[in-house]
Amino acid sequence: METQEASSAQSAESKPHQKQDSPREKSSHPQTDRQDSKSKKAKKEKKPKGSQQQQHPHQQGQQQQGQQKQSQQQQQRPGGSEKPVDGDEAPKLSKAELKRQRRERQEAERAAKAAKAGKPKSATDVTKKEPPRVSAHIQVDDPKVQKKIAKKLEKQQVPQRAAAQRKVGLFSHLHQYERQVTLTQGIAFHNGGLHPAIIRLGLQYAEGIICGSNARCLALMQAFKAVIRDYTTPPQKDLSRDLEAKIKPYISFLTQCRPLSVSMGNAIKFLKMQITNTPTDMKDSEAKERLFESIDGYLQEKIVLAGKAISTTYAIQKICDGDVIMIYACSSLICRVLKDAHNAGKKFSVIVVDARPKNEGREAARRLVKAGINCSYILTNAVSYMMPEVSKVLLGAHALLANGYVMSRVGQSLVAMMAKAYNVPVLVCCETYKFCERVQTDSFVSNELGDPNDLLETGKSTNYLQEWKDFPSLSLLNLVYDVTPPDFVDMVITEIGMIPCTSVPVVLRVKNVDV
Repeated sequence: METQEASSAQSAESKPHQKQDSPREKSSHPQTDRQDSKSKKAKKEKKPKGSQQQQHPHQQGQQQQGQQKQSQQQQQRPGGSEKPVDGDEAPKLSKAELKRQRRERQEAERAAKAAKAGKPKSATDVTKKEPPRVSAHIQVDDPKVQKKIAKKLEKQQVPQRAAAQRKVGLFSHLHQYERQVTLTQGIAFHNGGLHPAIIRLGLQYAEGIICGSNARCLALMQAFKAVIRDYTTPPQKDLSRDLEAKIKPYISFLTQCRPLSVSMGNAIKFLKMQITNTPTDMKDSEAKERLFESIDGYLQEKIVLAGKAISTTYAIQKICDGDVIMIYACSSLICRVLKDAHNAGKKFSVIVVDARPKNEGREAARRLVKAGINCSYILTNAVSYMMPEVSKVLLGAHALLANGYVMSRVGQSLVAMMAKAYNVPVLVCCETYKFCERVQTDSFVSNELGDPNDLLETGKSTNYLQEWKDFPSLSLLNLVYDVTPPDFVDMVITEIGMIPCTSVPVVLRVKNVDV
């Protein structure tokens, strides 16, 4: 019985290999069937996989194509790292490997095209371009950048200021503006040219009639209100698109007259955003009224109310009876703080520090004396002698940078450094709309160069620098701004509270979220 069951099981195993045998033959000769099946298996194992018996011509063609594709993939793979593939099975690659192969193939094709064009470049040079390290307005020493700017101004029909005759080599990358060179000669007074309000404002900037961050921003927004008032939307165009393109040449002209301040740049961004958000189906009169309300609200909130909050809410808490307060140059916000404190009954005295060539401290002393405040007037060379008598230093700001540095009138960093040496607290009053995302640690990379002829006025009968241009080895440098490190500043007083310099990025982040 056991032998019969084993023979039947062996015959069942041999059935798949003997499809043509009859059932009688399978049952009658089990041993021969088993031997035949074993011999067939051995023959199949000995046969090479590629040498199969007769195949259809179409199948042979497909097999050859698959082998050619495999050989091509092995050649394309760098370093010959392709593993041998058995049979006709395609290699199973991950998505990352397929993406890498595709990228390498594209880079090779681009390099081949560049080599044919006569400009051999590596794959990394073709795919990756180094971004510009600095903006165009501080690349005056680069002829290519200046050529692009000249083409842009010519397209906008804006006159370009002539290059300065002589500059200090360390600041050759900055613009130097001289009053002798006029800008109105190349202006074309025709339909579609510059608006008269913009021309007047630009000349006032260039001559120094309007100076100070707040004053320049106020005058700019008022000039743009005049532009919007006289604007008419052309047929088949939208106000939101055409007006924004209309004010671009105006901004270029104002930049040629004098570089834009941080406050002006932030105000222009706000105005462009309001113009872009104007509904297309709104009438021109309604759109203009909406823009007027936005401009007035911006000036009221960012300058007027912000200055009032700084003066009457926070700064007045830091002024006590008997204080001797030192200020530098003329800041409209600092003058307002001192006037409000004096009107509140605080008894204190002020030391006004001034420096050439602007001598703006004279205007600050005039305003404070007119308000009834006891003042003293000194120059920067006497700061170290007066600092032991000072109880605190109040300073204004042109801008507050993202790394906590304070940009202001040149010479203010010297006053702050001297106060730090004598352990005198330094308080900076600044509105938040002057906060800037730029990072700067020195006064060389980005600054403004004033007219060197301003340094000629010495107040003496004999002017020894009158003929300075006749001496090739002599150059005059008139810097407008400097930066004060945050280590020299104890506190920044803003309309949102009293914060350290290092909190500037936080304020900028919150403002961007609100927008």
